[in-house]
Amino acid sequence: MTRMKLAAMGNSTGIALPREIREHLNVEKGDEVFITRAGPGEITLSAYNPEFAEEMAIVQKASRKYRNALHELAK
Repeated sequence: MTRMKLAAMGNSTGIALPREIREHLNVEKGDEVFITRAGPGEITLSAYNPEFAEEMAIVQKASRKYRNALHELAK
C-alpha cells in the first residue's frame, strides 16, 4: 500500500503518482488511466480500459460469426 496526500493542483485537488506506480502501470505523462469503483470506499486505478475491452469482445464475436462474409468482402 502506498500512502499519499491530496494536494492543490491549480483549481483542483489531486495526487501525483509516484514513479513506481507509473512504472507498474506502464504509463507516462499524457497517458490515460481509468478509475473504477471496486466496492464501498474502494477504487481501482488501471491503464486497462474496461469499456474498450467490452467493445472489442463484441467486435471479436461478430468477426467470428461473419468470418466468411468478411473474408469475401476483403477480396
